[in-house]
Parts: sequence; C-alpha cells; structure tokens
Amino acid sequence: MSTPCSPEGPAAPPSPSADQALAGGSAWADIHALLPSTKEGLRLDFSEKVEGSVVSLLQQAGSLLYGARGNFVGDAREKCLRVSEIILDYSWEKLNIGTWRNVDKEWRRVYAYGCLFKALCLGDQPDARAEAVRVCDMGLLLGASILENILVRLINVLQQHLRRSKRPGADDAEEPGRKKIREACPTVPTIEPDAAIPRLHCPSLEHFRDNYLIPQKPVVLEGVVGHWPCMKKWSVDYLRQVAGCRTVPVEVGSRYTDKEWSQSLMTVDDFISRYIVSTNKIGYLAQHQLFEQIPELKQDICIPDYCCLGEGEEEDITINAWFGPEGTISPLHQDPQQNFLVQVIGRKYVRLYSPQESENLYPHETSLLRNTSQVDVEDPDLVNFPKFERAASQACILTPGQVLFVPVKYWHYVRSLDLSFSVSFWWS
Repeated sequence: MSTPCSPEGPAAPPSPSADQALAGGSAWADIHALLPSTKEGLRLDFSEKVEGSVVSLLQQAGSLLYGARGNFVGDAREKCLRVSEIILDYSWEKLNIGTWRNVDKEWRRVYAYGCLFKALCLGDQPDARAEAVRVCDMGLLLGASILENILVRLINVLQQHLRRSKRPGADDAEEPGRKKIREACPTVPTIEPDAAIPRLHCPSLEHFRDNYLIPQKPVVLEGVVGHWPCMKKWSVDYLRQVAGCRTVPVEVGSRYTDKEWSQSLMTVDDFISRYIVSTNKIGYLAQHQLFEQIPELKQDICIPDYCCLGEGEEEDITINAWFGPEGTISPLHQDPQQNFLVQVIGRKYVRLYSPQESENLYPHETSLLRNTSQVDVEDPDLVNFPKFERAASQACILTPGQVLFVPVKYWHYVRSLDLSFSVSFWWS
C-alpha cells in the first residue's frame, strides 16, 4: 500500500482507420481511437427501467457516430449533437427527482452516455473543446462509469489538444485584473501543553495499532508522507496547470451550517480566481470524487500504510480533497469512519472531542445535521449551551507533511489558518 494508488488504465483501444485519421485532423483521430471498433461495443443495453424511446435515441446517436466513417462533420454531427442534448435533458430530469441515493444507476449510465456523445460532437472543434471537457466532467460527477472510464480518457485527449492550441507563452502572462494571492493574517489559537494532541514520528504498524487504533486515541503522525509527490509538486499554479479547466463542485460560504451556505459548479480556474485570491468571499473545494475525476492528482498521493490495519479493502477507502482559503471552517462534527487527515499546503487548527463528550456538545436534533454540534467552538454561546464549558478537548496546529489520526465518531472542528490543501482518508 506504500506505492501511489493510480489505477491501471484499460487495454489500448483499436487504432483508427486511415480515413478516420484524416478526418478533422489529429484531434478527431485521437478522440475516435478511444471508442470501441464497432457500434455494438458501446454496450447500449439497458434494463426495462429505461424507456425504449430513450434507448432508441442512444442507438440513433451511436449510429450517427459510427455511420459517419470518419467524416463526422456537417449534418451527422449536428444531428448527433441534437440527439445527445435530448438525452441529457431527459435523463437530467430523472437524476433530479427525489433524493440522490434513490436515483437508479441505469439513469446515471444514460446521462453518462449523453455526455459522451455530446463531448464527441464538440471535441474536434478547437473553440468547443473546453466545453467538451466541462460536459465530460458533468458525466463523471453525476453519471456512472461507462466503457472502462472513457470520459476520463477523453478528457486527457481533449486537454492535450487544448494545450497545443494555446499560443506560446500564454500561460506565463498574468491574466488582466488577476489579484494577488491573499496574505494570510490568521488568529492562531494558543494550545496548552496538557491539551495538545501527542505527536509521533513514523511509528510501526504494531505500535500505532496497539497504542492508538485499538484504544481509539488521536495522534499526529510525522515523517510518513514526506515522500509523496504532492508534498513538492502541489501549488496554486500546479493546480491551475493540471486541473484549471475542470468543472468541480464548490461549497460557497465559510461553513456548511451557515444560512447563506450553498453549492455551485465551476472550473478550478474560476474557483481560484473567485475564492483563493484576495476577496472577502469564502469558497471551499470539498470533493469526494476529485481524485477519481482527475487521475493526475491521484498519482501524487498514496494510501497510508496504516490503513491496512482496517477491516475493509483498499477500494473501500474514501479519499477526499479539501482546498480553500484561510478562514474556512468545518463546524464541530463527527464521521462514521476512521480518518487520516493529511496536510499538504498551509496550516489548520483542529480541535477534537471524545464521543463520550457528546452530551456536552449539543448535536443538532434534525436527522440531517445530527452529526454536527450547534456550538460555535471558538465563540461559544454558554448561555444556551452551558455544558459545553465542561467538555474536555485536545487540539493541534496541523502543518504540511503531518497526518492527524481522527478516531471514528470523534468530534472534530477545523479552521484553515492559511490557504490550505488537505487530503483525508476515511477507512473502517
């Protein structure tokens, strides 16, 4: 488990025919090479949960795509584009009826195919490639995996051609009106020695298991992630370079319990421009799919060896990204799994409370926020929440290269003291 966890890619797809390679230049040849050699390879088979009329539309789009024989221009492309948009409009409605957990995977597959067909229609047009990447990202965020994760591979091809089409030196010029990165002036809390979370340098698996995992005690681990590529590579400029045009979900607001908190979809470039640069607004890229969506970033991290002490398999580990400006807060809450919080960029103030303190932490009474405290940890209302004053806690300032072990059900409050990028691993 100590090696980077980048999944192996699928077998090389069939090479495009000569007439395909000539049509639309190298972009279309590279894009078409990702597809199965025949229309039947698209696997457009669906259960009775998907109406026959929708399956017919999918088949029609596939026929237009393969019937073009490399000349995917003019009427064929326009018809395929119209059909793909009808598929997306209809499946979008299916995805937004009821709660997300009740959405049938078949309709997520339909949506992913709609995104694939639309992106293919746009991909060999230079001025539409950025939109094609956005469409693929929507398929990755809301759809299901299809054709050995073809949307990820299509994005890689589209990004290569996007970079080629940029004028030389364009990335070196500062964007007009771009503000400088904000200078952090955080309030750094004082942590008394008897309340400090203990620190440990690269313990053995057995020592960690016997002294922290089994007794469920928090600890800050040092010397265990310094070799990860992300520790040297990641920066705001690197994220722009690798993922600037990618569409991701962003939490707008300093904390998710605020009334004005909301969620929005935007590119990483837009997120950095709006919320990382000097501004009074706070937005947070809190992404549970980022590393599956952008494999280039996943190659820069590893699964901590200590996760092998859990009961689940490696594929059951959830990897989360947390990227935001100074002042971003995760309210006091608890999670149902063990957590390794790895700090890559910047510092975070973290305060922990044992599950035994739950009665003193005043969890919300609604089922949606039952895992979240009503108390503002750094400015508590002791009139309405008097028992909070007697709750015992531990705290730390987490710095780059450190890993905080948060035992399952431990309450934790987190505030970014600087521009911060963290990676957390939830495991059982």
